[in-house]
Amino acid sequence: MEFGIGMFGDLGIHPPSVSFKPAQQRLAEMIEEVKLADELGVDVVAMGEHHREDYSLASTEIFLAALSTVTKRIKLASGVTVLSSADPVKVFQDYATLDLISNGRAEIIAGRGSFTESFPLYGYDLWDYDELFTEKLDLLLRLNKEPKISWEGKFRKPLKNQSVYPRPVEDREIPVWIAVGGTPASVHRAAVLGLPLMLAIIGGMPAQFMDFVSYYKKVYKESGHDPEKMQLGVHSHCFVGESAEALVESYFPFYAAQMDRVGKSRGWPPYSRMQFEGGMSRQGALFMGNPAQVADKITELVKMFGLTRFVAHMDVGDPGHPAMVRSIELFGNEVMPLVNKASAEK
Repeated sequence: MEFGIGMFGDLGIHPPSVSFKPAQQRLAEMIEEVKLADELGVDVVAMGEHHREDYSLASTEIFLAALSTVTKRIKLASGVTVLSSADPVKVFQDYATLDLISNGRAEIIAGRGSFTESFPLYGYDLWDYDELFTEKLDLLLRLNKEPKISWEGKFRKPLKNQSVYPRPVEDREIPVWIAVGGTPASVHRAAVLGLPLMLAIIGGMPAQFMDFVSYYKKVYKESGHDPEKMQLGVHSHCFVGESAEALVESYFPFYAAQMDRVGKSRGWPPYSRMQFEGGMSRQGALFMGNPAQVADKITELVKMFGLTRFVAHMDVGDPGHPAMVRSIELFGNEVMPLVNKASAEK
């Protein structure tokens, strides 16, 4: 079982300011937060790509490279690489370079992306959303396996006996996960290819996703892949405080503000305290509360799905650096040991 921490580099508005926190400040804070996670034994950090004014992190590869110089053991992953609007050759080269400077700690979590800003920014048609991902994933996986490649697709010129450098540490294959938000076709793709699945659960009830997990496991085995090598992860919003009651009072305003900023462009109604507290309930998708409460929910999810990785996405709305540090401390020092102990006792 692996434990991870995820961040998008949210830029909150903290009184007395009336504008977003400077991106430079947030990036510096995140470096300190990931250094702490590394020291506490967290297994992986996943950094997400966004192209909006309320997020500080657009160039995930560069930031992960910076993190590689101040950490020792933590795996450095995208979370996600929006592959549909990226160049797979450049993605591979960037993560191969990251792998070299981090001594083999690079990972790619590839997804189609739930945010669409990157498509017009990089000159892609959103109507080609899925077809772009399918083609680019095929090329990325080929590049990961073959130092010299001939390849042809619809959206770019062919590669003819082309060498692509650099190669990762000891010419290993960089782990490539497929991130899924709950689309059966995406689950099927990951299973057929034998790729690890990262399931984003940020709403509803985790139990509702059991059909996707069962389908993935079934197709994975039917496609001839070794069940012993299967990897299944969940990426969910998580925050750990001294008590659930104090967390609601201190964190809800920041969380709701970010949900409303995103929801404004998607036609969502205002995010309510009732939704927040419902998500924190035993059946909800928010892994938030005191360490015992968070550990219990993660343990239940591990048993329900047979997870090999849980990524705690912690900086929604930018709760502030001191609160982030404390949440990471509680996660590493208390939540992780409690989950490991419960898993060992099953």
